Amino acid sequence: MIDINASVMQFLLAFVVVGPLLGAVAALLPAPPGLKGKSPEQAVLRHGVTVTGAILAATIVLALGFDHGHPSKMQATTDISWIPALDVRIHLGIDGISLPLLVLTALLTFLCALYSYFKMPAGPSPKAFVALLLLLESGTLATFAVLDLLLFFLAFEMVLIPMYFLIARWGGEGRTQAAWKFILFTLLGSVVMLLGLLLIGIKAGTFDMMALATDNGRSLTTSVQVIAVLAVGLGLAVKTPMWPLHSWLPDAHTAAPTVGSVLLAGVLLKMGTYGFVRILLPIAPDGFRTFAPYLAAFAVVGIIYGSLACLALAKQGAKGDLKRLIAYSSVGHMGFVLLGIATMTPTGVNGALFANIAHGLITGLLFFLVGALKDRTGTTDLDALSLLSPGHRPSTSGSAAPNQLQTGAALYGKAPRLGGLLAFAAVASLGLPGLAGFWGEMLALFGAFRPAAGLSRPAFLTFMAIAAFGTLLTAAYLLIVVRRVCMGSVPQQAPKLADVHTYEFAAWTPLVALTVVAGLWPRALLGLTDPAVQQLLAGGTR
Repeated sequence: MIDINASVMQFLLAFVVVGPLLGAVAALLPAPPGLKGKSPEQAVLRHGVTVTGAILAATIVLALGFDHGHPSKMQATTDISWIPALDVRIHLGIDGISLPLLVLTALLTFLCALYSYFKMPAGPSPKAFVALLLLLESGTLATFAVLDLLLFFLAFEMVLIPMYFLIARWGGEGRTQAAWKFILFTLLGSVVMLLGLLLIGIKAGTFDMMALATDNGRSLTTSVQVIAVLAVGLGLAVKTPMWPLHSWLPDAHTAAPTVGSVLLAGVLLKMGTYGFVRILLPIAPDGFRTFAPYLAAFAVVGIIYGSLACLALAKQGAKGDLKRLIAYSSVGHMGFVLLGIATMTPTGVNGALFANIAHGLITGLLFFLVGALKDRTGTTDLDALSLLSPGHRPSTSGSAAPNQLQTGAALYGKAPRLGGLLAFAAVASLGLPGLAGFWGEMLALFGAFRPAAGLSRPAFLTFMAIAAFGTLLTAAYLLIVVRRVCMGSVPQQAPKLADVHTYEFAAWTPLVALTVVAGLWPRALLGLTDPAVQQLLAGGTR
């Protein structure tokens, strides 16, 4: 790409992690008179766009300066002693596993800030909103960049408070209960995770993730590894979210504002699966191998459960919420990520990492589109969205005449660009070949076909068959949604809906373009992750 000095790369990574935190503090300060513009509210929203834009630009330069010939090598590293008594260090670095997640986080946060500048969610002062958005970005970026177990935990926890307030203060109906459910589930999981991280650090004599990965569990007994994987894995599984620890997710997504849902699905869920790959796989391989079949079993149950829940919500007369449906679809999609990780093979783990990025792009786009649909219609209720006309109501029996089922809301006719984008995001989410959603799920299934040595192949073949059936259920509910919301003839009396606005086009186009590029050119991502995964599974010895 481009040759950048090592010290400049170090500065860029440090700026990417700390920059949003400084921006959050600045957002709470009074704006200088010359920058207020038409109103202080617009000034602080513009500040959010500027800071997230600068972070995105720095991340892109970081990606261009990354040595793509050696993606398994940790680059742009900073290693400074922070708490000598505990041997805790400010250790930062990126490789082919963390770089794509860093770019995805910076991109989605910038697009959310841009979208909010034009469509600020109803709620308190924009000052607090922008500060929380930037604090959330800083914690997420730090999670993907730190290489110390205790620093990882601090960054992992840093995102909870801003997301709690984004849901509780700027969310919709039921936001207080949803926010409390989110914070309680994730905090309880984090307490158990901290105990596991402390156990690893104390028994191994270091909290440095690189040293622990190179050691590959040799300084930890099997029993210690098993306990550590159970404790840390529970905390990560809540954030992922893995069935049956997922129940906080649908409520949080349904109540969250549009940008909150985009960041929750697109970025925060990835922190859990990243922890499985970065911490548990290389640091406690024997303990992970013990739990791998159970992780795979929970993953495939989540795939089927999420799909069946979506089918129930998509049913005519079920009064299913479209945001809730997409939230349940995330349970299914993240099940494929967990299945890939559970195989402990390069193929499966690469598939999991690819599916992580694809889910962030596609589900982020879906939540943007549903938010736009709610702005135009005032609802995300599927029955309301698929009404034949404003005067029609579904029958009490939940059935409808055939012509009512076929005509639907006819979004193609009322707002063709919005309807086309919704259909595009749906077919990308169901894993259509040629789009990003296909490769990750396929590679996860291939990994399950031939799991790592020491894992039961018959069991994983069963898991593969169940997950493959889940792809059919996924296609079924997404096509039902497209048929009900988008297709049909437009009644003459039906009012037209505003089609895609310029600011929406600017916020959504990068996600559409990257979904196509990743689908047509998967090597761009797999070329980064594969060498890093190979080295990680070998314990840093290759």
